[in-house]
Amino acid sequence: MQIKWDDLGHVAEVSFAFGVGIVVVFTLGVLGLGLMQEGRSRVIVLSGAVTAFALCAAAVIYGLYLMIPQFH
Repeated sequence: MQIKWDDLGHVAEVSFAFGVGIVVVFTLGVLGLGLMQEGRSRVIVLSGAVTAFALCAAAVIYGLYLMIPQFH
């Protein structure tokens, strides 16, 4: 059995990047909802927050699609 360390490193890098990316996008959505309550431009801030949460939901659904073999 051989371990391809280079490929394992690439998987770790991509996993780290997407893990941090999803957290950052979710944080931006929460920040947008907080700004909306302060009386900022409601339409722009709300659309940004909804977009951020939709991206997070899409990432979770895509991850489930990749992990569950019945969906393929």
